[in-house]
Amino acid sequence: MKIAIHHFKNSFSERWIQYFETNNIEYKIVNCYESDIIEQLSNYDVLMWHWSHENPKAKLFARQLTLALETMGKKVFPSSSSVWHFDDKIGQKYLLEGIGAKIVPSYVFYSKDEALNWVKNTSFPKVFKLRGGAGSINVRLVKNERSAKKLIRRAFSKGFGSSGRKELFKDRIWHFKKNRDLKSVIGIFRGFARLFLKTDLERVYGREKGYAYFQEFIPNNASDIRIIVIGDKAFSIERLIRKGDFRASGSGMVKYLDDKTIDKRCLKMAFEIAKKLNSQCVSFDFIYDKNDPLIVEISYGFTVRVYDPCKGFWDAELNWHEGPFVPQNFMIENILNSDS
Repeated sequence: MKIAIHHFKNSFSERWIQYFETNNIEYKIVNCYESDIIEQLSNYDVLMWHWSHENPKAKLFARQLTLALETMGKKVFPSSSSVWHFDDKIGQKYLLEGIGAKIVPSYVFYSKDEALNWVKNTSFPKVFKLRGGAGSINVRLVKNERSAKKLIRRAFSKGFGSSGRKELFKDRIWHFKKNRDLKSVIGIFRGFARLFLKTDLERVYGREKGYAYFQEFIPNNASDIRIIVIGDKAFSIERLIRKGDFRASGSGMVKYLDDKTIDKRCLKMAFEIAKKLNSQCVSFDFIYDKNDPLIVEISYGFTVRVYDPCKGFWDAELNWHEGPFVPQNFMIENILNSDS
């Protein structure tokens, strides 16, 4: 099996390359941004490319390239079924509703008048989100009808910056207060500069507008549960909510779950839905409505270093396997052993 990798620093590909070299498996580094990439890959069986939602160039064509290669009979990681909904909360709403998953109730409007009429008859608080963004960026708690109407009017006029620059700057200040280290100091300066400079993503994609997306606010959650399923294996962390906030993603405060601390209902649900979605790799964020676990959103990507301290993993039968592991190796083994 001939394997091609699009490589860049701090991505899954660093671990993939290490695996192939350790196991004496031949591979080739390719550049997916080259115009003749289809021709370059014509004699290869597999393409592995950990593309990021923050890379505007990749967002322009990665999904289309993936489908084209699959049509040619190639294996791709991530596959179309794993990635078409990536960084698209609206797409995830339709997908999860379509398979009957238990999710946080969500509402999307493509008309300002319809959204404003809905606001008059709903309860608060609600959570307002843009369709893209990670680490709790572009997520706001809406406490009353007046605030909701203001956001709706903006959504159908000038819109919102897709990078959430003000929210990012506030986030960097919080991390500085928490860590008081050189990295967080540098982060503040970079965040301040970004307040006045558009990101590459904003320059390419412009402002987010033309829709309004809300979710129910589910109170009394001090954390969320992140479960990542790769093939027939899963691992999990608990992400704590910072003081005075309602969001867990991006806090950097993590607990590593094991067989004694995991909610098996969430684990079972994650495996079942991953199978329904035919996903190679999918992460689920769970919160609780009283005692009932609900999915907030899903993704295929995750930050590599955060999961290195995980205590072990579960198989599809929910059996616990204690000890260190490399999630990126699961990705390789899954795609090499798959039939399609």
